[in-house]
Amino acid sequence: MRNSQPLPRAALTAAAAAVLPLALAATPATAQGSGISVSTSGSTVSVTTTQCARTSSSGSWGTASLLSSGQSNFAQGRQVSLSGTTALQSAAWSSVNAGTYTVTVICSSNNRTAGTQSVVVSPASRPTISATSKPSASPSRGVAGGLGGAVKDYGPVTLGVGAALVGTGVIATGWYLRKRTKPNRL
Repeated sequence: MRNSQPLPRAALTAAAAAVLPLALAATPATAQGSGISVSTSGSTVSVTTTQCARTSSSGSWGTASLLSSGQSNFAQGRQVSLSGTTALQSAAWSSVNAGTYTVTVICSSNNRTAGTQSVVVSPASRPTISATSKPSASPSRGVAGGLGGAVKDYGPVTLGVGAALVGTGVIATGWYLRKRTKPNRL
């Protein structure tokens, strides 16, 4: 018996397959139209842009501002002057506390916003310190796997006694096997 899909289910599958590549190719809405790129490294926030031109009167590229969540005006944030070349301008803030911030760049040449972007600064990781009171005892020559008591050097007397025991065991085994095959012999 042959199973077939109902027409509405097949149509939905085809529509999803057609829309999926378009959805994957689209950029997030917050990144569209933004002429700046913001990144974080530890407690340092940096911004780069290619949108600003140097003014002839002051020689300035522009100003970047770091706004915390309670600040809404460009002048309220921590302001830094842009530096760089005609190809790329940048600014950075150090010792920024953990939180969500908005970075805004305003160019000096035309007093227009080059871009605005949100950034999250993660809390700095604290190093964990662990202390041990006394190191554990370990063999001085490492692990002697499969050698029994080979960690300690016993000397010739102990080795002689061990060899005598092994020899006695071999002789006893031979005697037992011979006695078993011929019971009337010693």
